[in-house]
Amino acid sequence: MAASDVVEVAFVVPASGPSGIYGPSCSASGALAVAEVNAAGGLLGRELRIRPVDGGRPPAVVAGEVAGLVERGAVSGVTGWHTSAVRRRIAARLAGAVPYVYTAVYEGGERSPGVYLTGETPSAQLLPAMRWMAQERGVRSWVVVGNDYVWPRESAGAARGFAELLGVEIRDEVFVPLGSADYRQVLERVRRSRARGVLMFLLGSDASRFNRAFAAMRLDEQCVRLSPLMDENMLMASGPGDTTELYSAAGYFESLGSAHGLDFERRYVGRFGARAPALTSPGESCFEGMTLLARLADAARSTDVARIDAVAESVGYDGPRGSVRIHDQHLVQNIYLARADGFAFDVLAEIHAGT
Repeated sequence: MAASDVVEVAFVVPASGPSGIYGPSCSASGALAVAEVNAAGGLLGRELRIRPVDGGRPPAVVAGEVAGLVERGAVSGVTGWHTSAVRRRIAARLAGAVPYVYTAVYEGGERSPGVYLTGETPSAQLLPAMRWMAQERGVRSWVVVGNDYVWPRESAGAARGFAELLGVEIRDEVFVPLGSADYRQVLERVRRSRARGVLMFLLGSDASRFNRAFAAMRLDEQCVRLSPLMDENMLMASGPGDTTELYSAAGYFESLGSAHGLDFERRYVGRFGARAPALTSPGESCFEGMTLLARLADAARSTDVARIDAVAESVGYDGPRGSVRIHDQHLVQNIYLARADGFAFDVLAEIHAGT
């Protein structure tokens, strides 16, 4: 096949570091999206191919590799799940040179040219989740525990504002380095606070280690945990006995059982088999990102950012998350609240309706 018949996209997902736990699910869902785009005629009539980039490395390293691919003309777009620290570096280096679809839950506020975002943001995810926990579980006091980088810190700032709005308390905030393994001092602060809940802004394997230590100190008898980023891989790494009263909010849960979600699961299992990587929210987000990139390019009949910007607000479609559309560079979607149940989630309520 001639090079002119192929278009490549940098696919930035973690293969290392604390977020590497998400990598296999992200890669499988991204590969399914590519297969379906190609089966429908490709990206602008050309075969779509992935150029993998390990997004679990230091942000400057990841951004340098992505920028190099773009500058050499090796890729015509960028998508994938990675941290906000990585996103900020990539967006700054790209400066709107190619479309960039970022798929992770994040702190909100991204307005860089050419960046489109499918992930949940605090106003649509954290605020209604905190409101639900106050109304339905009587949780009116919290401790924030997060990794020490942009998403946890800025999300904690949003949580402080939401607490004031809801008439609840944030009694303490603790931030730990990525890759932390010892949570004894952190958990002592949680115990002393006598808070009814912990807002977890911990990444991947860090969150799983925290869950195990939390249960070992029997803090699940004192307070609940609420995380905007908790998937089935993390539940498995935590262990079913260490996730009592652990809640999460997201735009996608495999267990939701919607018609769109069940159809997505059927296609996923049909392609990868019953032993495929877990079908998770971070993984599904990569399907969403690749699909959205193709939809934006189709609407603009180009991968030129200016042309995509001109038509982005007209883009909407039905996918695993239901009916979604683009507004102000973000994917408008429904958000659900779920409670851990062994290695899966029990969806309790829709807490934000995308409009």
